[in-house]
Amino acid sequence: MSTAKELSEKLFYRKKSVYAAAGEEVVQGAYEYAKGYAQYLDAAKTEREAVAESIRLAEAKGFSAYKMGDPMVKGGKYYYNNRDKNLFLFTIGSDPVENGIRICAAHIDSPRIDLKQCPLYEDGGMSFFKTHYYGGILKYQWMATPLALHGVIVKKDGTRINVTVGEDDSDPVFYINDLLPHLGHDQARKPLGEAIPGEKLNVLIGSRPFDTECDSDAIKLNTMVLLNEKYGITEDDFLSSELCVVPAFKARDIGFDRSLIGAYGHDDRVCAYPALSAILEAEAPKNTLMCILADKEETGSDGNTGMKSDLMLDLINEIARAMDANPGIVRANSKCLSADVSASFDPNFPDVFEKRNTPLLSAGVVLTKFTGARGKSGTNDASAEYIGWLRGVMENAGVVWQAGELGKVDCGGGGTVAKFIAEHNIETVDLGVPVISMHAPYEVIAKVDLYEAYRAFRAFCHA
Repeated sequence: MSTAKELSEKLFYRKKSVYAAAGEEVVQGAYEYAKGYAQYLDAAKTEREAVAESIRLAEAKGFSAYKMGDPMVKGGKYYYNNRDKNLFLFTIGSDPVENGIRICAAHIDSPRIDLKQCPLYEDGGMSFFKTHYYGGILKYQWMATPLALHGVIVKKDGTRINVTVGEDDSDPVFYINDLLPHLGHDQARKPLGEAIPGEKLNVLIGSRPFDTECDSDAIKLNTMVLLNEKYGITEDDFLSSELCVVPAFKARDIGFDRSLIGAYGHDDRVCAYPALSAILEAEAPKNTLMCILADKEETGSDGNTGMKSDLMLDLINEIARAMDANPGIVRANSKCLSADVSASFDPNFPDVFEKRNTPLLSAGVVLTKFTGARGKSGTNDASAEYIGWLRGVMENAGVVWQAGELGKVDCGGGGTVAKFIAEHNIETVDLGVPVISMHAPYEVIAKVDLYEAYRAFRAFCHA
């Protein structure tokens, strides 16, 4: 007769640490895999940079640029670059495409601070950029920290100028002033969400005047002269620019054991990189595969580079046409992993988590049946059948995974691109990596969770 311990091990569901469940070989693989991920993070702090770096990696693996109407062949590897901010990679499998496409969709935009279209001004002996923050940030976290400037300026003749300042050790960095505690008593009494108004996120960029005899705007003029000398621009060129401020930090190991990675932009490049890796390393797959690296998720997925656009449908139609298949049948038989992060349980802030259903750090990739807020508002709620199929896929591949949701029921919530993909009759569920300090300028993930995400995407692609 079985003992109580044997029965509990057989019948109870318990989350397990990757270190206990997977063994030393997997752990060593995770540490090695994390090196490439850290390099990707440092090279891809904006969606434009993520697209450029992903294309570089894809071309090294034999992927070629695709234009609408081009022919496709079985075994072909293609990528479609949508305005340098959204990337689709796909490879045509050996099985009939009517069997469906395996889709991994992640986003490559992250919360940040964008420059306004007329940003440059002078006040109080300093020159500044006016800004408008992008996505959900805690504004106080961006004060008094080193920042870098990334982006593009497009002149009226079409000339495009790429800008990156603050990443090289010899570069200057930028800064948002904060109030000293000696004079900050009123500020300290305000709620965190109100203590720093958005209009005070002004980026400090200089203090030296062009000419001490100038009556006004001498510091602004000196700043503009320097920009003109370096980039050949005038102030009106800011009108057709996309410039943003991001943390000037590099990805670094965290902890004496180096088990964690601290970096800007884990949300959602910690899912984008393993999803990309899985398709790049798939040699002669049976299934037709697609990896989507989307823009605009942090602001609602709108626009022609977000997941609300019809581009995914257009490309599925192109694949179906090339393979003489019915696009409706292709979509109906397709499966998608909406690859996005989840909030890891944090023992420093336990009150907002329901521990039984919250993902734990180092316990593997997170399968999230539904997201949304409160009464499951604004979510794709994946079917039990699809979850059951995916459980089998991951367990057959030995992937360490856990179930999770985003905090307590009435504490808030969040959304992903899953619902926009599911609206097209494609089975979709969220799968991603647990994150500490999500949306902060410096987030934290566990290397073993990153690696289990890669192993999950790889198993999904070949299931």
